[in-house]
Amino acid sequence: MSKTIESPAHKTLVKELIKIRKEAGFSQVELAERLRCQQSLVARIESGQRRIEVSELLIICRALDADSARVLDVVAEAVPADAGL
Repeated sequence: MSKTIESPAHKTLVKELIKIRKEAGFSQVELAERLRCQQSLVARIESGQRRIEVSELLIICRALDADSARVLDVVAEAVPADAGL
């Protein structure tokens, strides 16, 4: 499995977070305010330019009132069963 931010799993994660943000009715600016960060950071995450650490994923999910386990389930489906590091 690729370690880059171009991996299918990372792309799936980004797509899912954007979907959740939009469903919650938040703009990037509003999410950034909830995360206490700059909108440009949210934009870099959503454009796939910045990898997300697990702890950051939990914080983002909390800010969006989203179920982090469900997000991980969606990403897990994008990881092939025979994937390696």
